[in-house]
Amino acid sequence: MEYYHSAYRRPSKKKNKLGTFFKIILFVVVLGLAGGAYFIYQAIFSPNVWVSDEKEEFTIYIKPTDTFADLKTQLYNNGLIIHRANFEWWAKQKKYDQHIKPGMYLLTNGLSNEDLINMLRSGEQEPVRLIFNNVRLKKDLANKISTQLNVDSTKLLRMLNDSIVAAKYGFSTETFATMFIPNTYFVNWNTSAEKFIERMNYEYRQFWNDSRRNKAIALDLSPVEVSILASIVEKETQQNAEKAKVAGVYINRLKRGWRLQADPTLIYALGDFTIKRVLKEYLNINSPYNTYKYAGLPPGPICIPSISSIDAVLNAENHSFLYFCAKPDYSGYHNFAKNNTMHNINAQAYRNFLNKERIFK
Repeated sequence: MEYYHSAYRRPSKKKNKLGTFFKIILFVVVLGLAGGAYFIYQAIFSPNVWVSDEKEEFTIYIKPTDTFADLKTQLYNNGLIIHRANFEWWAKQKKYDQHIKPGMYLLTNGLSNEDLINMLRSGEQEPVRLIFNNVRLKKDLANKISTQLNVDSTKLLRMLNDSIVAAKYGFSTETFATMFIPNTYFVNWNTSAEKFIERMNYEYRQFWNDSRRNKAIALDLSPVEVSILASIVEKETQQNAEKAKVAGVYINRLKRGWRLQADPTLIYALGDFTIKRVLKEYLNINSPYNTYKYAGLPPGPICIPSISSIDAVLNAENHSFLYFCAKPDYSGYHNFAKNNTMHNINAQAYRNFLNKERIFK
């Protein structure tokens, strides 16, 4: 006689073993999946960019012609990637290897593959702090820009001398340089020559606001003419404190229809920027930039004037001085005169100083 229902029979040992086996298999599979997931997570999100403690940041440059192989060479040669295989695997998963975006990128210590590739793929560049000042010629401007941006200096210079490009923005090739206002600008490293010129035109229009334009009108000068005169002031004195006074002298001479007789324009016409003493033999050179020979302003700027020089012209001092001459010292300041007699005395004192210092040309 059975004391228990058949449904409560003790399970066979064979079934017990089979269940245990499947549990073990399931555990191994889950463990494998968890391990794989952990590995994938580490490959994607763990720090994979190393920058030396001394720098903490590293800038890479990707040119428009660069491939994924070129990028890897740059990263690996600089020791920036910890696990190369992980980086390449995730880049390919996100198809970044097929969509390289040029630019300048700032890498910081501890970036993950996810962070790095997202930054590179989105084109999230670190802007260049573009600075240009103390520029005399257009070729100097082209060279300065090409050292800071991925711009070919020859191409940029060709555009600066192109009458069609200049006319597009309302300038001639002689006056085009006045559109470029020396300042600090933030632009992308891979900005093209065309985009750079467009940006400078935008900055020019922002610079010449109503206040500055109204001051130019009061002087009976256009913005271009203000910049041309400012370029002369720029080369006459490096002392900001007397720029407005120098500008006032030239404004007075223009109002009277006198020739400016500005030494810097003569030096520009000669093309010899080593000259320290203007000699009488230079005065007859036939050039529209020779303000000893031709009245009015020269046809274009003799340099790209600084903002301080432009504003000095716009805020020229209202005085009765008509002449000025460098002081007989190395201060960089000038003596001003209201008449030719006083000016000749100042000029002779300066000539004596030059002779004493053995500066003859």
